[in-house]
Amino acid sequence: MGIWIEEMFGVTKPVIGMCHLLALPGDPQFDRDRGMEAVINDARFNLDALQTGGVDAIMFSNEFSFPYLTKVNTVTVAAMARVIAELKDQIKIPFGVNVLWDPIASLDLAAVTGASFVREIFTGVYASDFGLWNTDCGQVIRHQHSIGAQDVRLFFNILPEAAAYISNRDLASIARSTVFNTKPDAICISGLIAGEETSLDSLRIAKEAIPNTPIVVNTGVNSNNVSEQLAIADAAIVGTTFKKNGVFENSVDVDRVSALMSIVHNARSMP
Repeated sequence: MGIWIEEMFGVTKPVIGMCHLLALPGDPQFDRDRGMEAVINDARFNLDALQTGGVDAIMFSNEFSFPYLTKVNTVTVAAMARVIAELKDQIKIPFGVNVLWDPIASLDLAAVTGASFVREIFTGVYASDFGLWNTDCGQVIRHQHSIGAQDVRLFFNILPEAAAYISNRDLASIARSTVFNTKPDAICISGLIAGEETSLDSLRIAKEAIPNTPIVVNTGVNSNNVSEQLAIADAAIVGTTFKKNGVFENSVDVDRVSALMSIVHNARSMP
């Protein structure tokens, strides 16, 4: 089940640190005066803090591209590719990408940058803050193979933030049918928004429903709950708690990264 995770990340129960990019060209909050250099410099600072603090992997996302699109503009992918290219020599651990919320754009970015994994919404139809949100997993997977990205691992977020299935389906049945129909590499379980704690009950339900598929806790991991979250989940994606004072809008604080990773290392050493 988790063999590929250990092979890719070099550890059990890896922690993937989020490198949130500032607003990009085309985004309403993009700072035209400071331009792309500010985006690159901020990403470089956060990347250095995450790696120095000891995370096992990095994921780049256009986190400040509010409000999000479900089909992004070309400039977004181009800007993210530039940022990663500028930082590539400094990336010392596995990395992934997430172009919010566009799975085809995410795969395109992964293919051109050499990313090892992608997190996205690949399946389901949702009522969301971004409108009616539909997906076409068959098209996306075919696109993955057509661009030579078949080795990119796919993290399926089946409980997307700020959205809900439009049909009345329970988590266990969603998890089982997703695995049966689409063969994801991993399943992500989330809270309502970035930084909101993921329910332990949801993690347990998913783990019991699909025991042979890795479960990733996707939001709200912090120093107080990481041990119990990783007692169930096979990996964690961490963003907000690594920021200064645990505030989503702030830059990464290396001391907060080190503190959480110290807890993770201790938990890994427990029998």
